[in-house]
Amino acid sequence: MRLDKNTYGTVLLVYAICAVLIFVLLRFVGPWWISWPLTAGLLWVCYWQTAFHMVPRRDKNGSSELVSAVADGKIVHVEKAFEKETLKRDCIMVSIYMDFWDVHANFWPVTGTVSYTMYNPGEHFLAFKPKASEENEHTCTCIRTAEGKEVFFKQLAGGFARRIVCYAKEGMDVQAGEQCGIIKFGSRIDIYIPLDAEVKVKIGDTVRACETIIAKL
Repeated sequence: MRLDKNTYGTVLLVYAICAVLIFVLLRFVGPWWISWPLTAGLLWVCYWQTAFHMVPRRDKNGSSELVSAVADGKIVHVEKAFEKETLKRDCIMVSIYMDFWDVHANFWPVTGTVSYTMYNPGEHFLAFKPKASEENEHTCTCIRTAEGKEVFFKQLAGGFARRIVCYAKEGMDVQAGEQCGIIKFGSRIDIYIPLDAEVKVKIGDTVRACETIIAKL
């Protein structure tokens, strides 16, 4: 595992704040039964934030025909939806919700070429709410496979997320299971796949990025 390159500053800031608070607790708070448990809690926050921003090593089960999960999390939507930004047609939308305890690194769902990418500013509604898909801050990416299939996905900011990182550039060749970005704090991924795809997940399923197959094209 490694720390995502765009999160060094965030993690160092967390360490610095916790270090100051620990110094104050140990130097100025008298009763050990107050200062030591709080210190342990702050050390746990440092560990949690480090793990949260890690890029895990995973088996890469996706391909140009198999759509793998972009992120760790829980399936909250599997439904027919009209993708109006670039595909402009009905698709199957599969949504993955990430909570505070999930790794937030994101990975390419299929092997192919990036045909579209765009950042869209917006609101910060709770990510599991339906309107978040249209109104929240998000980054959109479309990948065209060698077989001519298109897979479109959104990285959505949530109620606490304030930064989306996406490495996509138009014309870039990408490999399923390689890192494509990261979203900081609670957030969601919407994946739009063709109507004739064979969906392999259902609402309530827990998925692992790179390893869980979302659909077969």
